[in-house]
Amino acid sequence: MTSDTSTATAKSALPLPAGSWEIDPFHSAVNFTIRHLGISKVRGRFSEVTAGLVVGESAATSSVTATIALASIDTGNKDRDAHVRAPDLLDVERRPTMTFRSTRVVGEDDEWSLEGELTIGDVTKPITLAVEFGGLQAFPGDTRRHAGFEATGEISRSTYGLDFGAGLLGDVVKIQLDMQFLEPQAAPAEG
Repeated sequence: MTSDTSTATAKSALPLPAGSWEIDPFHSAVNFTIRHLGISKVRGRFSEVTAGLVVGESAATSSVTATIALASIDTGNKDRDAHVRAPDLLDVERRPTMTFRSTRVVGEDDEWSLEGELTIGDVTKPITLAVEFGGLQAFPGDTRRHAGFEATGEISRSTYGLDFGAGLLGDVVKIQLDMQFLEPQAAPAEG
């Protein structure tokens, strides 16, 4: 039988070494899906994202931050993308970025939950992402170890003041993040 204390410790132990992990932009993606006319889905991605992962000694001292350039939207249709960037939709001049800041990391083994705040323009709302840890593997190209994660969640766009196209576009936007982070490099030995 496991005591409450050891269970809490096991759930807060992280499968990664402590330190500041940087995003691997070539192996990371921010994808989304939204319903169109209620009968099909439009899929897209944001191609410009910066993110950081700080792994502490426990989940309580770990954090994730990310900034996404909203003008980098790509739905596979240049005309539609230009319209989505316009003032009557995303209004990327007024809302250039979407930012995420974690407030709590919980989980164990390969299944984690990332709670945080998502800000679009001047509106900040809580969001919870289900996170699957894909593992840790050395990459032959740079010899550094990479950690892989998949995170999923959803937001109600109207809560961020993005209620354009009601009836044409669904309110729920499903988010899928495929992210790789690079292990911190060891500090050079002093000589």
